[in-house]
This record gives sequence, structure tokens and C-alpha cells, in this order.
Amino acid sequence: MIPTEDASARKREIEEKLKQEQDTLSFIRDNLEKSNQLTKGMVSILSSFETRLVHLEERIIPVHKQTENLQRLQENVDKTLSCLDHVIKPVGTRYLACIAKIQKAVEYFQDNNPDSPELNTVKARFEKGKELLEAEFRSLLTRYSKPVPPILILDAIGVDDDLEVQEEVTLEHLPEAVLQDIICIAGWLVEYGRNQDFMNVYYQIRSSQLDRSIKGLKEHFRKSSSSSGVLYSPAVQNKRKDTPTKKPPKRPGKDDMLDIEIDSYIHCISAFVKLAQSEYSLLTEIIPEHHQKKTFDSLIQEALDNLMLEGESIVSAARRAIMRHDYSAVLTIFPILRHLKQTKPEFDSTLQNDPDKEYNMPKDGTVHELTSNAILFLQQLLDFQETAGAMLASQETSSSASSYSSEFSRRLLSTYICKVLGNLQLNLLSKSKVYEDPALSAIFLHNNYNYTLKSLEKSELIQLVAVTQKKPENVYRELIEREIQTYQRSWLRVTEYLTDRNMPPFQQGAKLKDKERQMIKDKFKGFNDGLEELCKIQKGWAIPDKEQRDAIRQAQKKVVSQAYRDFLSRYANISFTKNPEKYNKYRPEQVEEMIEKLFDTSA
Repeated sequence: MIPTEDASARKREIEEKLKQEQDTLSFIRDNLEKSNQLTKGMVSILSSFETRLVHLEERIIPVHKQTENLQRLQENVDKTLSCLDHVIKPVGTRYLACIAKIQKAVEYFQDNNPDSPELNTVKARFEKGKELLEAEFRSLLTRYSKPVPPILILDAIGVDDDLEVQEEVTLEHLPEAVLQDIICIAGWLVEYGRNQDFMNVYYQIRSSQLDRSIKGLKEHFRKSSSSSGVLYSPAVQNKRKDTPTKKPPKRPGKDDMLDIEIDSYIHCISAFVKLAQSEYSLLTEIIPEHHQKKTFDSLIQEALDNLMLEGESIVSAARRAIMRHDYSAVLTIFPILRHLKQTKPEFDSTLQNDPDKEYNMPKDGTVHELTSNAILFLQQLLDFQETAGAMLASQETSSSASSYSSEFSRRLLSTYICKVLGNLQLNLLSKSKVYEDPALSAIFLHNNYNYTLKSLEKSELIQLVAVTQKKPENVYRELIEREIQTYQRSWLRVTEYLTDRNMPPFQQGAKLKDKERQMIKDKFKGFNDGLEELCKIQKGWAIPDKEQRDAIRQAQKKVVSQAYRDFLSRYANISFTKNPEKYNKYRPEQVEEMIEKLFDTSA
């Protein structure tokens, strides 16, 4: 018989288990109820989604049909435009012939009956015809000018040098038939239109396409690099052993992105050169020869500016890294420098950058861009004196280089700067020969020498130059003084009329012979004409340095004014003409005022 206590304990244990089972059963029942609710909600959502899909399908099918119809209509429009182009072409030729007849009518009425109302009629029709031709020129260029696809650009710049036979990639910017129409219209506008507006239209449209082509290549390059790490043109990949743009193993993170930027920039430089060559070839067929240089410069300016900005951005990033003592960032600049050095001959040839051509020289003889750029380069070099000195020392093979010191480095840098300044001086001398007027050539050299001296004195460059060249400022002052003297000789053709050379002695009150009177008249006339001519010409010249400008004016005033006063005193009491005001045109004060206005276009 089971004891009462054991039975009670057993009963309590069973009751506790039963309660636990009941709790578990209640929990399962609650979860089943929640699951049923979720299932009903999911079924409801799926039913709603299915209904919406049905509605969407009902709406998409008509849109799809409409799209097919629109595509068909677009194809029909393209075919119609193509057919119209063939029809319009002979009409355009006849149109130019009609305009030529109207031009002849204008010339006829101008010569035979300039007051007739018919002249105004034919003139109005001629102007209207010219406007329509200009509009057609713009329309053809706008409609058919497209950016060059990146693949074609890559084919043009990426042909493998190892291939025995290289295929020349031709970039066709305009269809041949359209090009001939544009050439025809441009030729007529040049000959009869007497209007250069179409050249501005041309460079604006073509400049936009050039910039878009380079930007398209940049975007294509970045996408290709991010996906494969190797950039190549699929059009010619089976012809190459190894693409010249294949990149080394990538570094992760920021370095990887910087590699992509560097490669992209290098390719954009090559693309710019090729596209610019192609654009110049196209331009020579459309634009008159004497306007080609100016139009081409305007055409490439925007793309060139963007390249420069991107290059400056890369250099700025390297500078910021150097400030953080991350000197490895400088290594990213080296591939660009190497590529620029390799590309420079072709780049200069493409831009036709002949520095000794007249159109590249300042008309007023002011400081040349080469001088300011050279000085700017040397000033920037001051920030890296130790680095530049160390690089120069590393190139030395003499025994002195083995005993490297900061003083030795400073001397090498000084020698390098002196060479730069010496080459700059020789270059300026060569450029000055472009000017036909020796006086303007002297003003040009004076301005550049003076700018160089002032720039050296304002910076530490003068101390660096003085390391290997004693008193360099004296050298430049002598050069400046020499050019001032050369300029002053231009006034000898004026002051020589104020001398008594080849003149007989005259006595006051004595009657002069006709020949003697004429000699005095020639003196006055020669001085007046020479003074007016020189002042008119030299007023357009420039001397940026106010101190130098005032000094040259004062020196010239002193010489000319004193000689002129002496000249007037000699002939004041000699009667050589009945109209003295005709020859004695200027008072000494007026002459000084005229000289005071030299080198001032606003005077």
C-alpha cells in the first residue's frame, strides 16, 4: 500500500505536468491562430498583387503597341529625311545660282540707277537669301555633328606599336554629301556674304562636339576600368598582342581610384591630340585660310581648358597628400609627365604653336606669356628647393657630387636657374626679330627684361641667382638701359630736322632765296609729320611698369623739347613763308603734351 505522503507528492507532480502541457497547448493554439491570420493576410496581398499585375498588363500592352507604332513612324521619318536630302541638294545648287543672279542685279542697279526703288527690292531679297544660307549652314552643322564614339577614339590612339601593319583610323565628323554642301555655302558666304558670323557658328558647334567626345571617352574609360581593369577597343582586339593601355595589378581603395583617374587623363590627352588633328583637317576645308588659326584656337579652347583643369586637380590632390606627408602620391604624377613629354612634339605640331609667328607676339610689345610662365615656374620651384637640388645632384657624375651637401645642392639649383634665364633671354631676342620696327622690338625686350628683374627682386630668386652670378641685377639693368637707348634712336628721324646740318647760315632781316625758304619749310614739315606719325604709332605701345614708362617719357620730352625750342629760336625772326602757322603748328608745350601721351591707348 502506497503511503499517503508519496501519493500526494505524486499527485502534485502530475498536476504540475498537466498544467505545463495545458500552457504549451494554449501557446500552440495562439500561434496557430496568428499563423492563420498571417496566412489570410498573405493570401490577400497575393490576390491584390495578382489583380494589379493583371491591370498593369492591360495597360502595358497598348503602350507597347503604341511604342512599336512610334518606332515605325520614326523609321519612316528618317527614310523621308534621307530622301529629301537627295532632292534638296540640286535645289540648293540652283538656290546659290539664283542668289548669284540677284547679286549681279544689285551691282547693275548700283552702277546704272542707284536711286531706283528696284535697287532696294533686290538688296532686301539678297539679304534675305544670305540669312537663309546662314541658317542652313547652322542647321546642317547642328543636325549632323555628333560626338565621336569612344570606341573609334580608342582605335585612333591605341594601335599597337608592335604590329607590322598599322591600320589608320579615320574619324569622319560629317557625311561626305553634307560636308560638300557646307563647303559650298561657306565659300559663297566668304565671297559674297562679307560676313564672318558663320565662322563663329562653326567653332561653337564643333567645339561642343569635341568636348562631348572627350567626356564620352572619359566616362567609357571609367566604366570599362571599374568592370575589367583593362581598357581596350573590341573592334581591334584580335589584332593586338597586348594593348598599350593595359594596367598593372590594381591596388585597393583610394589608390585604385587614383590609378583610374591617371589612366583616364592620359587617354584624354592622346584623344585631344587626335581629335584636334581631325578637327583641323576638317576646318581647312570649310574656313578661309587667313581665318583658320583664329577659328581653330577658339574651337579647341574649351576642351583644352577642361584638360588643364583636370590636370590641376590631379596635381592639387598630390600636393594635399604631400602636406599629409604621403610622398608616394608624387609617383602618380610621373606617368602623366612621361606621357606629356612623349606627346609634346605631336601636340605642338597639332596646335601649330610657332612662338615666333607674328600672331603669337603681343602687338603692343608688352610682356610675353613665355616670360611670365618661365618666372612663375621658377618661383614655384622655390617651394621645392631641397628636392630640386637633390634631383640635380643625383644627375651629377663628378667627384664633387659624391660629397653631397646643401651648399652643393644650392649651387646646382642656382646654375639651373641661370640656364633657364639665359635660354629665356635668347628666346626673347629671337622673338623680338619678328617686329619690323626696331623701336617696338626694343620696347618688347625692355618690358620683358624689366619684368624679369622685378620678379627676381620680389622673390628669393635673386639670392639664388647670385650664388653663381655676381650682381645679376646689374646685368639686367644694363640690358634695360641698352634697349631704352635703342628705342630713343627712333626719335632721331624727328630730331634730325631740328639740327642745322646741311643748312647755310642765315642773317636776320636778309632776303632769302627760294631754295633757302624751301629748305626751312622742309625742316618744319619733316618735324611735324615725323612727330605726328611717331606719336600715333607709339601711343598704342605698352610699358606696364609706371616708373619706367614715366622715366622714358620724361627723358624723351627733355631731348625733343629742348631741341625744338632751340630750333624755333633760330628761325623765329626769319621770314621764310607768308603762312607761318602752316609750318609752325606746335608750341613746345604741345609737343611735350603729345609725348606725355605715349604708351597710353586711352589718351
